Amino acid sequence: MTVMERLKFLRDTLNKYNYEYYVMDNPSVPDSEYDTLMNELLRLEEEHPELVTKDSPSQRVGGGIQDRFVKVIHERPMLSLADVFSKEELIDFDQRIAKETKDYSYTAELKIDGLSVSLQYDNGYLVRAATRGDGVTGEDITENVKTINSVPLKIPYLAPVEVRGEIFMPTKSFNRLNEQKLANNEEPFRNPRNAAAGSVRQLNPQIVRKRNLDVFVYYVMDRKIVSDHYKALQLAKDWGFRVNPLNHRCKTIDEVISYIDEMADKRNELPYDIDGIVIKVNEYNLYDRIGYTAKYPKWAIAYKFPAEEVVTVLKDIRFQVGRTGVVKPVAELEPVMISGSLVSRATLHNEDFVKARNIRIGDHVIVRKAGEIIPEILGSIPEKRDGREKPFIMAETCPICKSRLSRKENKVDIYCMNPDCPGKSIEGLIHFASRDAYNIDGLGERILTELFNDRLILTIPDIFRLKDHYDFLVDKEGFGEKSVYNLLKAINESKKNPLEKLLFGLGVRHVGAKMAKVIATHFQTMENLMSATKEDLLELSDIGEAIASSLTEYFQQSKNAAMIHELEDLGLNMVASKKFTSTGSSFSGKTIVLTGALEGYSRSEAKDRIESLGGNVSSSVSHNTDLIIAGADAGSKLTKGKELGIRIIDEQEFNRLLEEES
Repeated sequence: MTVMERLKFLRDTLNKYNYEYYVMDNPSVPDSEYDTLMNELLRLEEEHPELVTKDSPSQRVGGGIQDRFVKVIHERPMLSLADVFSKEELIDFDQRIAKETKDYSYTAELKIDGLSVSLQYDNGYLVRAATRGDGVTGEDITENVKTINSVPLKIPYLAPVEVRGEIFMPTKSFNRLNEQKLANNEEPFRNPRNAAAGSVRQLNPQIVRKRNLDVFVYYVMDRKIVSDHYKALQLAKDWGFRVNPLNHRCKTIDEVISYIDEMADKRNELPYDIDGIVIKVNEYNLYDRIGYTAKYPKWAIAYKFPAEEVVTVLKDIRFQVGRTGVVKPVAELEPVMISGSLVSRATLHNEDFVKARNIRIGDHVIVRKAGEIIPEILGSIPEKRDGREKPFIMAETCPICKSRLSRKENKVDIYCMNPDCPGKSIEGLIHFASRDAYNIDGLGERILTELFNDRLILTIPDIFRLKDHYDFLVDKEGFGEKSVYNLLKAINESKKNPLEKLLFGLGVRHVGAKMAKVIATHFQTMENLMSATKEDLLELSDIGEAIASSLTEYFQQSKNAAMIHELEDLGLNMVASKKFTSTGSSFSGKTIVLTGALEGYSRSEAKDRIESLGGNVSSSVSHNTDLIIAGADAGSKLTKGKELGIRIIDEQEFNRLLEEES
């Protein structure tokens, strides 16, 4: 047997074993035999690199460490699905389908709690894998996805084709990963979905490989290959993809509901997390007839399981001060698993909330995750009391600085009024570095708290002087040279953030992320904003008395003004995102409404392009509307625009106008 023949035998055999193990969950050989063949393959390929092929199992190691993820535009938008939460809403969905067609069936699939991925193949080989992103633009994660053994590097179909699926972390892998993190004194992941998302965004594929991710395929995008969705899933299975064996074809909505009930009972026995059931009309030829909304296909829907409710013991109630000084009671719970993650704390909002629900320390309480994310207490179970429970007493002093608390007039919340309260300071720093604000990767709550306690970061400017403490950080337990380098690099890169990010990060009362962008876009520079009067601010249609007062009071405080000048000296950008000022723009000064689905842009991207050219995007059509940009399946806004005689253009004309401005 020649070397080429031996290599082909090894590749074919190992790919077969991979398929049996990772896709079929039915290995035919022991690990030792697989390892022996893999070692031989690696040795022969090292000796004959010219004979390495794209589908070789050796290629699953992934490429080298990347500097960043490259943005990619999806050939077809990755639309999300509309959610329903009751059987009645499912019946309404079925009745809407029945109005469009009488001859249809459904495919019901487990809604895997992970992240969507687009897999593109050409000439049979995997050529690109990308995240969903905003549905139009994602990130290239090909090298990371190559490390996932259930994703075939080659399929027996030569024409270009896109296959979509869900990347997830099996429960066993999640538990093992968190055990390792705890052993290394690291913060564990909150749930398998976060662990999967965090793993996919690792710049080193070798790390991704160790995370043991998996993929279930749920879509073959070329509808010409087969006639219906269920057949497409079977085809994907034949091609070597991992398709969930619990997917089910249903003739009626009653069968769908029975399937949902069955899967709800099995949910906690599955080796991975699910948060609902996806229901799709099966027949492809009906999709265009049934249609789409601006965000969702009308022929599919996602049924979300009711939030899981569990009973546990409320061990204690502690108090937490936020960045604005609000002091809230927080329940310390006997740890309990809810929707795939361990919950030991839950907010109790305020004194009125606790008293209205008659909650006492020591009570058995009902806990659930609001929106499957935030733990909340629904109430207590008084009949389980044994007499040892303690009534709730609201704090009178700040839990951090011990200052006397104050309740503002007509407000349910109480506040710490001490401007130098350390609790407010640390929460303000956490807010500043958070994703929606200055988005400093690696500077999360745990790290910031440690550095605050070390007195290295006490104010926002201290963040940007952290490089001066390099030696201390490298020697600090739990850090290390590489992690410190990455953190300092992220801090330095963040200085390029536009003014709106800085403004939101400062935590000015009443100024949220959206309002910060409105203000920054109007004033363009921090200097302009700081010199603006209350009257100047009130001239903006989006700003009211509370925001205008809050901003002027903030900038009038000498310590705040000094801090901003300090940040400028440290190199932070003080200019807003580019604003188009020419009156010659086709959009400048005009009120524009977007309706329907655009192929080349998400709604937010189109809005940003229009605003960058001086236009104002409105959510409703009126006599003041100058222009309507209509995408696919535009609805009532388009109808009203026609009635009012407003100018209407399609996406092609929108693109032409944008090109004229470039």
